[in-house]
Amino acid sequence: MRWEPRMSHADREAKLKCMLWVCVVVLTGCAGGPQIAYESASDPMQVGDAPDQGEAQALEQAESDCARQGKHAESQRIEGQTFYTCADND
Repeated sequence: MRWEPRMSHADREAKLKCMLWVCVVVLTGCAGGPQIAYESASDPMQVGDAPDQGEAQALEQAESDCARQGKHAESQRIEGQTFYTCADND
């Protein structure tokens, strides 16, 4: 059996610093790499004709206002703008 001296504190510190720099280089390389684009199933909220968040909130507000009157909200689109009216429940 052969006796080997223990690694000195300075040697351990140098080895840890080297490992740290390797990790920093690898992480920097990964972070600066090209972005991978994943295709997923189409989300109905991302489709071009889906209502945007503002229209969804406006519809919700109109439905709430009309419900207080015992009516329901109807929408009409004129020249790219949506208008809401209250109609009697049939």
